[in-house]
Amino acid sequence: MTALSEYERLETEGLWRETPDAQLRRVIVSVGDTTLVLTGNADTPLAHWSLPAIVRLNPGEHPAVFSPSADGDETLEIDEELVVTAIERVKRAIDRRRSQPGRLRLILTVASLTAVIALSVFWLPQALVGYAARITPEIKRAEIGESLLTQIRRVTGPVCSQPEANRALAQIAARLGIETERLIVVRSGVATTKHLPGGFILLNSSLVEDTEDPNVVAGYIIAEQQRAAQDDPLVALFSDAGVTSTARFLTSGQIPVEALTDYSETLLTLPMEEPHIEPLLDRFRTANIPATPYAYALDISGETTLHLIEADPVAMTAYVPILSDGEWVALQEICQG
Repeated sequence: MTALSEYERLETEGLWRETPDAQLRRVIVSVGDTTLVLTGNADTPLAHWSLPAIVRLNPGEHPAVFSPSADGDETLEIDEELVVTAIERVKRAIDRRRSQPGRLRLILTVASLTAVIALSVFWLPQALVGYAARITPEIKRAEIGESLLTQIRRVTGPVCSQPEANRALAQIAARLGIETERLIVVRSGVATTKHLPGGFILLNSSLVEDTEDPNVVAGYIIAEQQRAAQDDPLVALFSDAGVTSTARFLTSGQIPVEALTDYSETLLTLPMEEPHIEPLLDRFRTANIPATPYAYALDISGETTLHLIEADPVAMTAYVPILSDGEWVALQEICQG
C-alpha cells in the first residue's frame, strides 16, 4: 500500500545519483507508506528514503530533484508528474500533522516549565535534562542525530560508501533491526562503535577490514544497540550542553551549534559502558547471531568474556549466516576508492 489511499501501487522510473561524483543510474521508484524505495535490475534494493525527511532541491522546476537530506549529496530525478505530485502531497500531509502537535507541545512545554520552575524542581540540572530527553519525539531525535553526525564528520572524515558494500551493510542493518541509512562506517575518530540520538550507530572501518568473521561486526553493533537502550544518548548530550542550552531546546526545539560541536568532540573520547548481559544475550538471540565470535574478539583467551561464551543463546552450527562470503568481501572494501 502507498501513503495515499487512492493508489494501491505507485511506481515510476527515476535517475539516481548516489554521490555527487557518481554517474546517474536508472532505477525504479516505489512510493510506500512511509518510505521511497529505489530498486535496480532484478528488483535489487538500492536505497530506502524516509518520506518525512525527503527534500525537494528544485521546487517548481522539472524534472523534480529530490534528496534524502538537505545536503543533497544523494539525488533522485523524477520526470513523472503524478509521482512528483504524490510525494509533495505526502510531505504536505506530514507537515500539517506535525504543525498542530508542535504548537501544542510548545505551549505545554512552556506551561510545564513555568509550573515546575515555580515549584523549584528545575533548580536541579539533572531534572531538566531528564525532562527534555523524555519529551523529545523520535523524529526530533533523528534530526539531532543527523546534526551531531555533521559535526562528527569533521573528525571522522566522510562516510565510507561503495555500492556492493552498501548492499551488504543493508543486510546487516535489516538483520539487526536498524534503518539502513543509520548504520554508518567511518575511517577514523571512533575506536570501535558509537551511538547517536535517533538510532545512528557509527562503526570504525577497521572492524570490517581487519576481521575474518562478519559475526564479530554484528556483535559489536548489537552491543552498541544495548548501550543506546540502557543509556539514553540525549541525556548525555543535554548533560554536556548544560542548563542554558537545554532550556533553549525546550522553548525553541533547537540545540545551539556550539553545543553540538563541543559534544561531538567529547563523545568520541568517552569510555564505553559495559552492556547489561541479560538483555545483550536477548539481542543476540533475537537476531539469530552467535555471541561467541564477538566474545573472543573482545578477549582472545575468552577468560574475561566467558559469560558470553557459556551463555551463548545461538549455537555456532545452527544459525543463518548474516552474509555470504562474497557479500562479506564486498563489505570489507567499503572504504576503498
